[in-house]
Amino acid sequence: MKAIWYETTGPARAVLRFGELEAPRPGPGEVRVRVAASGVNPSDTKRRGGWIGLSMGHPRVIPHSDGAGTIEAVGQGVDPARIGERVWLWNAQGGGRPFGTAADCATVPAERAATLPECASFTEGAGLGVPGCTAHYAVYGDGPVGGKRILVRGGAGAVGHLAVQLATLGGAEVIATVSGRAKGDVARAAGARHVINYREEDVPARIRDLTGGAGVERVIEVDLAANLETDVAVLRPNGAIASYSSTSGPALSLAYYPLAFKDLRIHFLQGYLLPPVARRAAIRDLTTWLAAGQLEVRIANTFPLADTAAAHELLESGRADGKVVVEI
Repeated sequence: MKAIWYETTGPARAVLRFGELEAPRPGPGEVRVRVAASGVNPSDTKRRGGWIGLSMGHPRVIPHSDGAGTIEAVGQGVDPARIGERVWLWNAQGGGRPFGTAADCATVPAERAATLPECASFTEGAGLGVPGCTAHYAVYGDGPVGGKRILVRGGAGAVGHLAVQLATLGGAEVIATVSGRAKGDVARAAGARHVINYREEDVPARIRDLTGGAGVERVIEVDLAANLETDVAVLRPNGAIASYSSTSGPALSLAYYPLAFKDLRIHFLQGYLLPPVARRAAIRDLTTWLAAGQLEVRIANTFPLADTAAAHELLESGRADGKVVVEI
């Protein structure tokens, strides 16, 4: 099979290799998927780059945990009727597995291959795994959102854009922060009631105006270190922050009492480690709303498999407005 792999961490063009490897065989309880599209996530580029000392764990790694394609073979214990099924993949490289979706085919535990609605493209399916499940858990992991006000940081990003949609579908009033006018249009189209350009506006003041001074019940946070102080200022008592990243400051400096005096909670979440109940809910809702045409997976750019290094570089540049996908 054609594949991308690396045998040491480092810059994309220095370590990613493209060539032929032996195709994997599905083991017991597994399916082999003919991959049509492979999604790239920040976690993929960080692992490849050795960010904050991340090690490979294996002598050779095929990157990417997200993907979509067609089941072409099944292992022992898996219903052969699944052969030919269109699927989207989650955690293909999770749980210590070294071989992800940046290849012609990939094997995954059968439960990690979810049915892809006929109306959805494989490229869209490759954008569901990490960003979709992360967004769903961030929105719903602290309970129902109907009637609540939710602040979504980075409302035009891969996770944020989905979080805006998921929160709106759940009956929440969404306020989204963005870095420019074009991204504001993206967030509004996703369902955000209000959009704040954090580069030009005073975020706490705008939220006070929009909520009559009451604040918001929840914050979906893309960079906790950068935004924690503001999040605490705009949250109502008993509120919660669901934080899925803190790239600007992996080591947090936390002021205890501003959170304690409001009885606030910080939910540190990891898209690869959803509890089973939350994972099932995410898969159910993402698939249902995608099939109904109620969910948009925003694609920033696509690349051929041989140009996976360019895909990694675009994501790392911060210029990708949506999901970066490698088409195979």
